[in-house]
Amino acid sequence: MGDKTVGTLTTTPDGRLCAFEYSKEWLAEGFSISPLELPLQQKMFIAKPTPFWGNFGIFEDSLPDGYGRYLLNRMLRKQNIDEQTLTPLQRLSIVGSSGMGALCYHPEILQGEEKTLPPLDRLQQMAFDVLSEKSNEGEDVLYYNSGNSGGCRPKCLLKDSDGQWLVKFRHTYDPPDLAQTEYNYNLAARKCGITVPDFKLIDGKYFATKRFDIENGVRIHTATAGALLGVSIQMPTLDYKNLLNLTGYLTQSPSQVEEMFRRMAFNVIAENKDDHPKNFAFICRSGKWYLAPAYDLTHCVSGYNGEHATSANNNGNPTTSDMIAVGTSIRIPKNRCLQIIEEVKSVVREVLDL
Repeated sequence: MGDKTVGTLTTTPDGRLCAFEYSKEWLAEGFSISPLELPLQQKMFIAKPTPFWGNFGIFEDSLPDGYGRYLLNRMLRKQNIDEQTLTPLQRLSIVGSSGMGALCYHPEILQGEEKTLPPLDRLQQMAFDVLSEKSNEGEDVLYYNSGNSGGCRPKCLLKDSDGQWLVKFRHTYDPPDLAQTEYNYNLAARKCGITVPDFKLIDGKYFATKRFDIENGVRIHTATAGALLGVSIQMPTLDYKNLLNLTGYLTQSPSQVEEMFRRMAFNVIAENKDDHPKNFAFICRSGKWYLAPAYDLTHCVSGYNGEHATSANNNGNPTTSDMIAVGTSIRIPKNRCLQIIEEVKSVVREVLDL
């Protein structure tokens, strides 16, 4: 992280599980990179077999999934490498220093040379052609410009005079107005009092969100709720009660706990059912944890079998009563819960017409 060695990552003798140990330098001057899983202690940590295939959640966060993993798999096949045979250490070496957040991995296995970012319209067409299996052309360009970001939709990293951005593109099955929808949802979320990164529409058709893992040119340690709690998006078991408790434990801030409640209310009321464990994150500055800005806010009614990926009061299609039960479980007064819910409902009706 930066110019300091956080620790050493290896595997157990049978090669099945990752093992990690903090460096002496980091123990003296650093912080826990994952407080529940890897507390700042002088010991050897052994990862669990599940749910991250023998890896630690915080390092699994650095690996591409969905779209990024699909592209990497295609590139490796050209080299006669079966992606399924790679160990977590090999995958992390491929990520090297190109991932999101502050963690970097050495030694680094470079997958070819850096590729210049083409015009966005050209990149979108490349993504359509590759994802629909019509062409192999440009998959290396797509991969090198994705920043190993997660999610199922094509993305690229863009730097301009306003800063560094993550730009989203349509998948083959997405509607033409996808970017405008996400733009409107971010407008609504901000009006609801939810912290979101700066965002914009490029050429009226590409949604761009400012990277919150970089501040003044410095990479910031970032961790998803899934990584911190050891919950995979493959088998959703997370409840908003867990998220509120995690927020309170990490930040020690009632106002940030209340914002997580507000995010729950927004996702439920605005029908964003893609609220899985990797769509909530925290950032750490000099050992102090904060709720990261909200992201991946859009209209998604399909969710997981028609339900929210994260339940509220163990209900996959939560009611107002369920949301209040979640809030009061962490001592947000019932009247305050109702006030926030009504505020969110008012904005969602006004801005999103829902």
